[in-house]
Amino acid sequence: MEVVPPRRAGRPGRSGRTPAPALFARLVALNGLVYAVGTAVLALSPATVSSPILVTEVPVLLVGLLVIVGAHALLLRRSLAPLDALTALMERVDLLRSRDRLADRGNGDLTRLIATFNAMLDRLEAERTATSADALAAQEGERRRIARELHDEVGQSLTAVLLGLRSVTDRAPDELRADLLTVTETVRSGLDEVRGVARRLRPDVLDELGLTSALSALTGEFSEVSGVPVSRSVPAEMPALSKEVELVVYRIVQESLTNVARHAGATAVRLAVVLTRGELTVRVSDDGRGGTSAEGAGIRGMRERALLVGGDLDVAHPRSGGTAVTLTVPLGEGTTA
Repeated sequence: MEVVPPRRAGRPGRSGRTPAPALFARLVALNGLVYAVGTAVLALSPATVSSPILVTEVPVLLVGLLVIVGAHALLLRRSLAPLDALTALMERVDLLRSRDRLADRGNGDLTRLIATFNAMLDRLEAERTATSADALAAQEGERRRIARELHDEVGQSLTAVLLGLRSVTDRAPDELRADLLTVTETVRSGLDEVRGVARRLRPDVLDELGLTSALSALTGEFSEVSGVPVSRSVPAEMPALSKEVELVVYRIVQESLTNVARHAGATAVRLAVVLTRGELTVRVSDDGRGGTSAEGAGIRGMRERALLVGGDLDVAHPRSGGTAVTLTVPLGEGTTA
């Protein structure tokens, strides 16, 4: 008994033709159609060709040739037009900017080629998203581990040193007390920096108090360190968001504020969080010098994070100046402001 191998998913059931033979068949058919019509017109028309050809018959032959060539070119152009759009999509496609697909508008034998290319993009984006999710999960796990070690080990060691210095300072002679106080303040400052690094690596306030409080603490710390005021427009009560969405929003706002501090030279920053039906929009804008069209690792990292929750990230440079980073995350139809 002959065993028929199963047909692969996604292939048309009626025909096993690949795009190349199908396109070849279409071109042959178009050529035949054009030549057949041309032959019929010449056969049925009153025009005749003498032997030898008369001078008066030359214009008739030239017009007929031009009509045939023109009709042939028009039909071929319409048949091959999707290839131009497909080439343009190949040149501009970016897996970090999803949903860029070529529409199928009844392109005949090229329909399968377009569908296959779109399916390839879907598969590549899914694989990239899965890979990015694994990498970012590992990164968050490493940040959590380092933050815990900084807090539990380095932080406790510095705390013990600080308490010992205070005890020594209380018993030290007056000529050494000033120097000991200076060392004590240095250790206290180092302890605060260690705690700040641990807090930025893994924001405990995000797990304990939620996204609103975490964003408030983040913008407050940014203003304190950079001296740039941040105006906030954040809903007092957020709907129930997944841990992944909260972490993505927090990290993107954190990276945006870091870019402002490093590159923008801004005098004011605005954070706006807007909830509409089924969508969360987070926008960080500044009045600084703006940016360039080239995207660095920071912005590409933000795009990867946005894709993890099915969101879109837009980085714009308004004519009024500055930079605006906008994150849009779908939340489901049941979510309201």
